Amino acid sequence: MLKHFFLLCSGVDRDIVNSCSNGEQNKYAGIGATVFFTAIMAFIAASYALFTVFDNIYTAVFFGLIWGFLIFNLDRFIVSTIKKRERFMDEFIQASPRIILAIIIAIVISKPLEIKIFEKEINAVLLKEKNELAIANKTQVSNYFKTDVDKNKAEIDSLKLNITRKEKEVADLYQSYITEAEGSAGTKKMGKGPIYKEKRAAHDAAAKQLDSLKTTSAKIIAEKEIKAKTLQADLDKKVTETQPIIDNFDGLMARINALGKLPWLPSFFIMLLFLAIETSPIIAKLLSPKGEYDFKQEDKEMGIKNVISQNRYQSELQKQTDADIYDKVYADIRQDKELYNYKKKGAIELLKLQADGFVEKQKKSM
Repeated sequence: MLKHFFLLCSGVDRDIVNSCSNGEQNKYAGIGATVFFTAIMAFIAASYALFTVFDNIYTAVFFGLIWGFLIFNLDRFIVSTIKKRERFMDEFIQASPRIILAIIIAIVISKPLEIKIFEKEINAVLLKEKNELAIANKTQVSNYFKTDVDKNKAEIDSLKLNITRKEKEVADLYQSYITEAEGSAGTKKMGKGPIYKEKRAAHDAAAKQLDSLKTTSAKIIAEKEIKAKTLQADLDKKVTETQPIIDNFDGLMARINALGKLPWLPSFFIMLLFLAIETSPIIAKLLSPKGEYDFKQEDKEMGIKNVISQNRYQSELQKQTDADIYDKVYADIRQDKELYNYKKKGAIELLKLQADGFVEKQKKSM
């Protein structure tokens, strides 16, 4: 049962192979088994690759099955269409397009499995890239809000600086009138004289200005601090909204790129393994000597070619014979006087009708 299934996978003519020896049947059963297991590997590889894209196992398995059947059909077609020739070079030229196709299929099959085999190493590369993307994203978002944030902060700092300057001015005036009263500075006269009163009045006026400035600035600073918090909240929100995109940066293309950043030698040997598996049926057929199945297939094809050639030759003869007969028939008819007179009568009537019609048209146009 299994042997018959693998023979079906090899694409051989069942009628011919059943008439061959057991050894010949085993050879083609082995080729069919290679075709079958290559399709299984293609199904697994495609399912995993599509799972990384859709994140849905049912969708991945469905399309993986379609891909597996496609690869199975291609491999079966490739193997079944290679026929043994008298010269190896003729066989190689015949098989070269199929070998190229097999190489492409092997690369396509091997890449998703390489991604799965080196999954941990790829995850490490992706983690590093995600961190770099997160930092770059935060910097980019910060730069986007930077103008508004810096402007708002500069305005707050300016208001606070004005208050600080006014406080220093008030403190200096306070110190000035106190030292005037003590007689340690200014006029050097102890007591609350006119100069003291003048300095005290200047201090009191500056103190009132300070209180007014603090009251006015406190309200503006409070508003601007609320605005600063709003800007910071918007910045954090923007970073939070874009973070899931960075977290999901682990699709098929990202993993393929990450695989390219790993040492190439292990990946290269895995690809060679699949290349050997995929091309093995073709190579086996090229290297194997012409067997019983090949001779019988060639004999059957030759018989069909002979029948077609004979049919074509007979068809040409029949066409030529019919043409000669009809030439003779029409030559005899050409000499028939009765037929000549009949056609002459019809032609005369037709010419009369045409002449009458022409006259009628001329009358209408006048």
